[in-house]
Amino acid sequence: MTIDQPLVGRTVVVTRAAAQAGDLIEALERYGAAVILCPLIEIKEPDDSSRLDEAIEHLYGYDWIIFTSANSVKFFLNRFASKNGSNSELDELRVVAIGESTADKLRDESVHVDLVPAVSKSEGVFSALVNFVGGKEKLEGLNFLMPRAAVARDYLPKALEAANARVDVVTTYQNVIPENLDRGKLSAMLAGGADCIAFTSSSTVKNLALLFDTNDLSEKLRGLAIACLGDITSETAKQFGLEPSIQPSSSNMTEFAKAIANHFVS
Repeated sequence: MTIDQPLVGRTVVVTRAAAQAGDLIEALERYGAAVILCPLIEIKEPDDSSRLDEAIEHLYGYDWIIFTSANSVKFFLNRFASKNGSNSELDELRVVAIGESTADKLRDESVHVDLVPAVSKSEGVFSALVNFVGGKEKLEGLNFLMPRAAVARDYLPKALEAANARVDVVTTYQNVIPENLDRGKLSAMLAGGADCIAFTSSSTVKNLALLFDTNDLSEKLRGLAIACLGDITSETAKQFGLEPSIQPSSSNMTEFAKAIANHFVS
């Protein structure tokens, strides 16, 4: 181990979707880690896109659009393009991005971003919106569009509706368990000398529990450092018997890898 590569001799299991894991893997390898990619989610289009199509067709009826992840940006804009829409049509709306990675994805697609809450979860978004418009009462009558995953927390739409705003939540993508996951091989891998497992979303934790048909993952992951991206992922891990010991201060993959590296230095 060196100061620049504190993860030499350490093995980290990355559970992020294969198509999106590259940044985290590269960052971990720069710290000297051996990385095992074990994607516990696969990101797919929804089974039914009719409500999304309707929202795109009536985009002019919204005041705000809230993107909850880089995936929501990707799948929304892909569908938008398939309907012959130009990203410039979003110029008429206020745009919220939860987290800098989501904001960067929007900017890469030439979509402006009006608000990036300091706290990258639903409670932080609601608080930031209240501050942005000048008080909770100013949310009344505003129309919000939330393109997001098929399964997600309901705090934000409920909070907005309680403030008398109108919210349309539309499924833009879905998280599913990859078909080729082998539970036996996964068990052997986790028992075979891994030092850390990195969960990038609540879905990665829940899907692992589903694979092992358990509500308590503590025995399966005994001896591994549990790294979680964000408060919600950490809370989910705790619900399944885990004790997260690593959590970065932001949702950036570089910071996530840095937090893992720092854990093994201290």
